[in-house]
Parts: sequence; structure tokens; C-alpha cells
Amino acid sequence: MESNKSIILSRKKIGIRLLYTVFFLIVFEILKIIVQVTVLFQYVYLFITKTYSKPVRKFSNKVSSYAYRVMRYVTLNENTLPFPFADFPEETDAPVSPVRFE
Repeated sequence: MESNKSIILSRKKIGIRLLYTVFFLIVFEILKIIVQVTVLFQYVYLFITKTYSKPVRKFSNKVSSYAYRVMRYVTLNENTLPFPFADFPEETDAPVSPVRFE
């Protein structure tokens, strides 16, 4: 009888993780749109000013770090719930400097 109880608890935990995963898949779709808008803005800014926007570059790097954390969670490669259930992640890699167009 004890083994059945542990199976039920495990399935409950799997179900809860599945609900979080569905939530974060929706968050990931929103992140994709944010990245697309950021990229378009950065290139419009670049064409107009002939230089990139450092704040937009930093923001997009943080968004990509967050998206990476979300993907690790939903693919069962990480157990820590991403933001808003934890702190927003720091940038994983610093932006490459200087940006070159070859």
C-alpha cells in the first residue's frame, strides 16, 4: 500500500511540473516576440545612427539569458523555477565587443 501512495505523490508532482512547463512555454512564446521586436528596433536604430544601442544590447542579452533558463527548465535540464518564481538571471555571457559588420 505504501508504494501506491508514493506513486500517486510522484504523479502529482509530475502534474504540477507539467503545469509550470505549460506556463513557461507561453512565457517563451512571449520572449520570442520580445526578441523579434528588439532585433528590429536595434537594426532600425543602427541604420539611422550607424551605431548600436548599448541599453538595447544589454536588455536583449538579459532576455536571451532568461530564455535560456526557461528552456532548460521546460526541457527537464534544470529544476529551479525561472523568474518570476526566482530572481531574474544575470547575463550568461558578456556581449562581444566591438560589434563588426563584415
